[in-house]
Amino acid sequence: MTTSNQADILVERRGNAGLITLNRPKALNALSLQMVRDITAALTAWRDDPAVELAAIRGTNKAGKPGTPEALFGGFCAGGDIRFFHTAALAGDAALDEFFTEEYTLNHLIYNYPKPYIAFMDGVVMGGGMGLSQGAKLRIVTEHTKMAMPETNIGLFPDVGGGYFLSRCPGHVGEYLALTGEVIGADDAIDYGLADVKVDAAGLPALWDALGREGFDSWHATYLGAASARKTRATALKYPKIDVHFGLLRVKHIVDSLEKAKDDIWAKKTAAVLRKRSPLMLHVALEQIRKARGLSLAEDLRMERDMVHNCFNLRPGVASETVEGIRALAVDKDYTPKWQPERIEDVKPGMADAFFVSPWAADAHPLRSLT
Repeated sequence: MTTSNQADILVERRGNAGLITLNRPKALNALSLQMVRDITAALTAWRDDPAVELAAIRGTNKAGKPGTPEALFGGFCAGGDIRFFHTAALAGDAALDEFFTEEYTLNHLIYNYPKPYIAFMDGVVMGGGMGLSQGAKLRIVTEHTKMAMPETNIGLFPDVGGGYFLSRCPGHVGEYLALTGEVIGADDAIDYGLADVKVDAAGLPALWDALGREGFDSWHATYLGAASARKTRATALKYPKIDVHFGLLRVKHIVDSLEKAKDDIWAKKTAAVLRKRSPLMLHVALEQIRKARGLSLAEDLRMERDMVHNCFNLRPGVASETVEGIRALAVDKDYTPKWQPERIEDVKPGMADAFFVSPWAADAHPLRSLT
C-alpha cells in the first residue's frame, strides 16, 4: 500500500486499486484548482498503469482529525469553491478560467475512464461533487445523501456536465432540478437515474477497505450483490406533476402554472422557491437543459464552458449575476441578492441567448480536444 498526503486530497494505492479521498472537510470538500489538478493527475497515472484495475473516490466529514477513520465518510463534496470564484472574478484572476477548463476536462475524463471508477456519494453531493460522481461506473448513495444542483441560487447554472446528466433524467425532472436546486435523497437519486445503488452508511468502511483485494466484478458481487438486487428504478415519476409544470415552454409559464395550482402545497412552495432564484439564470438554465438533450457530453461541456465564461464576462465584476449571488449567499451572507432583472416577468425574450454565444473560434476553444 502506498499513500500520498497532499493538502486537500489523500491519494492511495492499495493492491490493484487507486483510491482518492477528498480531505477538506471544513469547506465540505469544496474543490479548489489544486484539488482538481491532483485528482486529474492521479486518475491519469492510474489510467496508464496496468497494475491499477479500478479507482474510487470518497469524501471526509468534520468529525475527527483529517485522515482518521472517524473522519471518513459522512460528506462527499459541496461543489466548487465559490468564495474563490468571487475573489478571482473581482480581481480578474486568470485562475478562474483555468479552474473551469480543468474541472470540465476532469469531468470528461471520469465519464470516459477506461477502468471501473466508483463514487461513494455519502452526505452532501452538490455541484462539482456531481461532476466527480455522475460519470462513475458505480454511484453509491446512502441514507445520508443530500444531492442537488443548486447553482441558480447563486446566479449560475448547473454546470460540470449538468446539462448532460440532468437532461437524461426521466420526463422533465431535469428542468425541475436545474431550476429549483431541489435537494433529493438516495431513493429519488436512483429513481431519477443519478445514482445506482443505496447502501447503509455504516457499511461504507467495509466496502472501501475491501477495494484492491480483487477485481471490480468480484468485489461488486461479494459486497454489493444483495444491495444491487434491492435497488429499484421508478417506472413512472415519483411526482408526475413535475412534468405538468416543468414541461411548459417558458419560465413564466412554469411559474404561472405552479401558482395557479389550487390547493397544491407542493406547487405553491415550488413557485416560491423559483421566485427567489435569479430570474435571468432560470431562463439560461431552462434553455441549457433543453439544448443539452441533443448534445454529446463533449458538446455539452463546450457549451457550458462558453456559458460560464459569459456568466463572469458579459457583465463583469460586481455587475455579474453570479458574483452578486455568491456575495449574498457566501460572502456578505445577507441572503438578499439584487438580481438584474429583478423579476421573472422582466426577463425579455432573447435575453438568455448571449450566454450561449461562444467567445472562442472552434479551433481555439479551451475544450476543443474533447471528443
